[in-house]
Amino acid sequence: MNHNRKRSIFVWILVLLFLVFLLFPFYWMFVTSVKTDAEIYASPLVYWPKEVIWTTYGKLFGYFNFLRYMKNSLVVAVVTMLLSLCVSLLAAYAFSRYQFRGRKLLMCIFLSNNMFPTVLLMIPLYSIMRQIGLLYTPGALVLSYTTFTIPFTIWLLQGFIRDFPFSLEEAALVDGCSRLTAFFHVFLPIMKQCLIATGVYIFMQAWNEYTLSSMFTNPQTRTIPVALNSLIGQLGVEWDMLCAGGMVAILPVCVMFFFAQKRLVEGLTAGAVKG
Repeated sequence: MNHNRKRSIFVWILVLLFLVFLLFPFYWMFVTSVKTDAEIYASPLVYWPKEVIWTTYGKLFGYFNFLRYMKNSLVVAVVTMLLSLCVSLLAAYAFSRYQFRGRKLLMCIFLSNNMFPTVLLMIPLYSIMRQIGLLYTPGALVLSYTTFTIPFTIWLLQGFIRDFPFSLEEAALVDGCSRLTAFFHVFLPIMKQCLIATGVYIFMQAWNEYTLSSMFTNPQTRTIPVALNSLIGQLGVEWDMLCAGGMVAILPVCVMFFFAQKRLVEGLTAGAVKG
C-alpha cells in the first residue's frame, strides 16, 4: 500500500469520526423520542428501542399544543428576516454608494452594538416594550431581534455591495433608468444570492433565540425554545417530549438549508474573491 493510499484512508477515517461526532446527538435525540419511558431510563443505555413508538409526537402536538409554538416562532422569524433585510439593504446601499459626514462613525456604532451581551439590554428593552404596549406580543420579539440583526446585517451586506460593479448601475442610468429603477431591475437581481444567505442567517438567529423570548412572551406567545424549556421542571425532565420537540424544531432550518444551500454558499463567498 503506497503512501498516498494510506493518507487517503487516514483522511476518510477522520472524516467518518467527525461525522459520527457531529450526527450522534441528532441520532440520540431521535431515538430518545421514540423510546418507552422504561428504555429512556434503562441501564445500560438502549441505543435502539425494541419497539419504535410514535405516541410522543402525538402527545407533543395534541396535549402540549406544539404547533402553536411553531407558528409563533415562524411568524417572528419571518417578519424579523423581512424587516431586517429591507432596512439593512437600504442602509448598506447608502453607506456603500454615498459619501456623507459621519459615515464611518455610524458604521463603528453599528459594529459596537454586537460587543454588548443580550442580557445587558433586556431591562431597557423590557421597559420600552411595556411603555409602547407591545410586551408579550410577537412585535416585541421582532423589534428586539432587529436591534441585534440589523447592525450586523448592514456590515455583511455592505461587503457584498462593495464587490458589486457600480458600472452596471451607471450604464442603466445612462440608458435612461432612474436611480430607483436601476436599484430594482439591475442591482437587486444580482444581489439575490447575497440576500438569501443573509436572510438564512437572520432566520436562524430569530428561530433559535431564547434569552429575550423567555422575558417578552407569555404562555400564548411562547416560541419554540421557551416552550421546550418548560418541559424541564423541578420534579424531572420529560425527555421524550423534549427530544421530539427538538427534532421537529430543526426541520424548518434543515429544509431551508436543503433548498438554499447552493445560493447560501455563493452568497457567503461572494466577497471572498475578486476578479
